[in-house]
Amino acid sequence: MSVATIIPFAEGGQDWKHLMGGKGANLAEMTRAGLPVPPGFTITTTACLQYYDAERTLTDERKQEIARALSELEKHSGKKLGDPAAPLLVSVRSGAVVSMPGMMDTVLNLGLNDRTVAGLATLTGDARFAWDCYRRFIQMFGDVVLEIPSYRFERVIEQKKEARGVAADPDLTADDWMDVIQSFKRVVTEETGESFPQDPVDQLYRAIVAVFDSWNNQRARIYRNIHRIADDLGTAVNVQMMVFGNMGEDSGTGVAFTRNPSTGEKELYGEYLINAQGEDVVAGIRTPEPIARLADRMPPIYDAFVQITRQLEAHYRDMQDIEFTVEQGKLYLLQTRSGKRTAHAAVKIAVDLVEEGVITKEEALMRVDPDQLDQILHRRIDPEAKLDVLTKGLPASPGAASGQVVFEADTAERWAQTGKKVILVRPETTPEDIHGIVAAQGVLTTRGGMTSHAAVVARGMGKPCICGCEDAIIDHKKKELRIEGQVLTEGDELSIEGGSGRVIRGQVPLIDPELSEEFKRLLQWTDEIRTLRVRTNADNPADAAKAREFGAEGVGLCRTEHMFMDADRVPLVRSMILAESAEERQLALEALLPLQREDFYGIFRAMEGLPVTIRLLDPPLHEFLPNLEELQLEVAKLQVMEGIDLGDLRKKEMLLRQVRALHEFNPMLGHRGCRLGLTHPEIYAMQVEAIFQAAAQAIEAGIIVEPEIMIPLVGHINELKEMRRLVEEVAREVQRQSGIPIPFTVGTMIEVPRAALTAGEIATAADFFSFGTNDLTQTTFGFSRDDAEGKFLHQYLDRKILPENPFITLDHDGVGRLVSLGVEEGRRAKPSLKTGICGEHGGEKHSIHFCHQAGLDYVSCSPFRVPLARLAAAQATLQEKE
Repeated sequence: MSVATIIPFAEGGQDWKHLMGGKGANLAEMTRAGLPVPPGFTITTTACLQYYDAERTLTDERKQEIARALSELEKHSGKKLGDPAAPLLVSVRSGAVVSMPGMMDTVLNLGLNDRTVAGLATLTGDARFAWDCYRRFIQMFGDVVLEIPSYRFERVIEQKKEARGVAADPDLTADDWMDVIQSFKRVVTEETGESFPQDPVDQLYRAIVAVFDSWNNQRARIYRNIHRIADDLGTAVNVQMMVFGNMGEDSGTGVAFTRNPSTGEKELYGEYLINAQGEDVVAGIRTPEPIARLADRMPPIYDAFVQITRQLEAHYRDMQDIEFTVEQGKLYLLQTRSGKRTAHAAVKIAVDLVEEGVITKEEALMRVDPDQLDQILHRRIDPEAKLDVLTKGLPASPGAASGQVVFEADTAERWAQTGKKVILVRPETTPEDIHGIVAAQGVLTTRGGMTSHAAVVARGMGKPCICGCEDAIIDHKKKELRIEGQVLTEGDELSIEGGSGRVIRGQVPLIDPELSEEFKRLLQWTDEIRTLRVRTNADNPADAAKAREFGAEGVGLCRTEHMFMDADRVPLVRSMILAESAEERQLALEALLPLQREDFYGIFRAMEGLPVTIRLLDPPLHEFLPNLEELQLEVAKLQVMEGIDLGDLRKKEMLLRQVRALHEFNPMLGHRGCRLGLTHPEIYAMQVEAIFQAAAQAIEAGIIVEPEIMIPLVGHINELKEMRRLVEEVAREVQRQSGIPIPFTVGTMIEVPRAALTAGEIATAADFFSFGTNDLTQTTFGFSRDDAEGKFLHQYLDRKILPENPFITLDHDGVGRLVSLGVEEGRRAKPSLKTGICGEHGGEKHSIHFCHQAGLDYVSCSPFRVPLARLAAAQATLQEKE
């Protein structure tokens, strides 16, 4: 037997994870620790990759290796695959290197056929159990291996229950299951043209192939894209002797976490089902009981299980997610892994483990995914709101959301693409629903528990989720949701609160969350370690104050054009743009100046003692004017109307001519940024005057200010020199009038390739560089962001033409190379040059890691992403040390 391709549990261990996958490595680790694990072996990820290299063929050599491993398992168990006298039944499960719960396929009870099912019935003395196992196997094998739609089998079971007048699967007898199996076999023949396979070895090979194939199924690919898991890792396959939780009232199955995965509290948290197999719990077909009740039902089993959970958490030094089965009073462990958890829980568990002396602060920081911190900052329902609560379900994933009810994952995805917010409502979710969960604001299921598929996936994505809402009834034909006599149709507004399980009619007001002490402590640790500073993008005092509350160390981007967007300011801006003389324009600018001054003063106050980078007007002027097409239509209608005031018509026609004159074919590359400042210096002069007047006012009030004036879209040093001269002239005049010296710097935004390529020259006239990576990405790729994301970029990502969306994750090889060159050349010319980025990439963990490596001084991001950036910056420092 080749160790590289097949490894028995007794010979593997945690260090073999890259070959055995997470599940196999942990089963091996528990086996070697003497814990009660059913024996088995792992077909490694190497074998999976070789399977794909062989054009998805299980070679004869591989089959021989599997046969040898199976023979050893038969010797160890005392049973034999296909032997009616002592039938060995096995599970065939996937086991990726990186946990992908529910994304790939599993087959249970493999080895059953028309002969071994009779032997199993005789051996156990329980015919109902044996035939129940056989129907489960046919159903699962039919779905996973033969690709028969699962509803074909479910319909047979539902018809049998209706005919017998029973509500639950356990109420069906052995004879009932025998009838169901005959119907199942007919379904197989109808769907495949062949009889259900009876050779257990053939069953095994086909199941292994199906698990290998599931590595590239749609839901697995979507999951890997979401969680940035490499496509070339492959999956291991674990073949393990079956143990049975469906052998009566002294048997059962369950899933438990060593700590609460929603809150992080140090308590055993989970669920179990009596007389059931493991898939019944995670599939959400039956609503399970809390794990604590097992203490009353099976006291010795519960005590032993509690002791094992403590042992496993101590061994792995992390919260564990454990699957277990009880077979006729004997406990078995089927899996342990680091448990999926909410962001709140991740932070609390990491901090608690430090305080318990289990891990270091540095390890705690690496345990929390920066993307998860967004969950902590999610909104919650305003406690003052009046709510129309319809019912309650199980609080499976915290957070609150509102949206329109949809009943299918495809509908959720389609509606979300049109800008609608939706709540996905399902009996239970399956891995095939992942695209709908991604698209939805939240998920509501009528069946299943807090460890069901919907709960686990929603928690990982930070989406609110309610499960097991049994009072809710879905009518798919009518597209209706009935709750306590009330009816909601598809498209009606619904709200859910995942932390309490409340289901609420209509939209609800949501408010910002409060930060836990553990959250604050973790962020304090980031500040002790990171070297990269974190600023915020803030265009008003409120955003600046919120960002400072989250730990921002200044403003990296204040977009002055956003100050013009208020309804009361737009008329002033338009009059300034459309002025027919310099005098008219000056009057409009004089009206705008005090409004801008007030905003700047508020930001200086909020950021007292910290730098504030203010970008002068950047977008083209036409963005402040009426839409050209809409204005053309309005004028055309007025021209044919009778009784219209000719004076009003002339004004509209004049406005249309002015808008046409300012219209640009390619505004992003047109009359904007410093080009606007050069042709209309009075606009920039007004903004600079407002900045320095606000700074003087703040200094007079005892506020320490550090204004940084940023000139946008510079591509040539002469543009920056000209604009710098204007800034300095206005600054001198304000300082002369106020008598107050004002410290300030002048820099530029590097957002066109030429600026990066000539950074050494531009740096001689700049005190700082701020890389505008949004526009730099557009100009480097030649992509219009709006057009690319709306028309073709998703195909580039799906087909792996691009590994990442460059507007979300900084393109290291192209855009990143320009950034690195700009930093290097700029500092060579001016060693004191301060550098940072202020695009959307400033709040994305991989981009932040790049910025650390490139030697930037800071990143700047939106206020609510400041905590994420602080953690990512600390992790970048720790990874560099490693």
